[in-house]
Amino acid sequence: MQLQYCFETINKSCEKHCWPNSIRIPMYVFMVSTILATMAGNLAVIISIAHFKQLHSPTNYLILSMATVDFLLGCLVMPYSMVRSVENCWYFGDIFCKIHTGTDIMLSTASIFHLSFISVDRYYAVCNPLRYKSKINKFTVLVMILTSWVIPAIFAFGMIFLELNIKGSEMIFYNEVYCIGGCFVFFSETSGIIASILSFFIPGVIMICIYGKIYIIARRQARLIKDGTSQIQFHTNFVKSNTSRCRERKAAKTLGTIMGVFLICWSPFFFSTAISPFTDYNIPSIVIDAFVWVGYLNSTFNPMVYAFFYMWFRRALKIILFGKVFQTDSSRTVLYLE
Repeated sequence: MQLQYCFETINKSCEKHCWPNSIRIPMYVFMVSTILATMAGNLAVIISIAHFKQLHSPTNYLILSMATVDFLLGCLVMPYSMVRSVENCWYFGDIFCKIHTGTDIMLSTASIFHLSFISVDRYYAVCNPLRYKSKINKFTVLVMILTSWVIPAIFAFGMIFLELNIKGSEMIFYNEVYCIGGCFVFFSETSGIIASILSFFIPGVIMICIYGKIYIIARRQARLIKDGTSQIQFHTNFVKSNTSRCRERKAAKTLGTIMGVFLICWSPFFFSTAISPFTDYNIPSIVIDAFVWVGYLNSTFNPMVYAFFYMWFRRALKIILFGKVFQTDSSRTVLYLE
């Protein structure tokens, strides 16, 4: 009887705040399309790197791990967020609300961590190519991947299940925010600042600094080649200078695009998270929810920016779509010239 009463309360709450069909249908279309694009794009990256042996490199393992994070976000988190956003109700209980919120924060933060580590990888590839293979090896990439998964998991689930996110603002949360049939991401002043710094501002500053360094190095490449310390080194660099300059410009352009997409997608949510406690939580929940979905779009765009810019991915995608991956020795297909 108590369970039935809870659902009756939820349904009554939904009737008061539910969107009209003229709004709900376009919202469902947009969100379903976003979810499918996120899952399909990242799944294509996962299959490409996992199947084709030529793509089995430390750098691509990092991209594979990030694609897995983004795929799980689209598969496990976004569908439930869609129902919550459109229906303005949470039908899945308080325990699952905490699991969903923790998973949401973990995967979103893990995706951002991967972006930062990939920018570090690009930094060594462009700015220090002679030491790239010794610095970015399989062990280094494994540490990067484990860090990108473990730290966000500890941070997210520890904060949510220990209720550290509401510590210091319990009265505000239980008296003004919490309600039956709701599932809200709430941050106190301290937790809001810490979450924003760890999940956004630190990775953002790292990416901006690294991209700035890459841009400067790319501009000065010709002069640096002429300043080589030996004739042999100079001759090698000279022969490969055109290819190197092209790759550096492409890497700098790709990383700049990634950084721009990252900042555009996530800055609204994290800025609002940081300032909301200091404005007596005057930012409407509908605005916060919209910012969450803008952040989700970063996981949708990641495979497009990282993978679709490269010829090897387009060739791999063509082979996958035509079912040629099931042919014998298809994993040994040459996707690009070494």
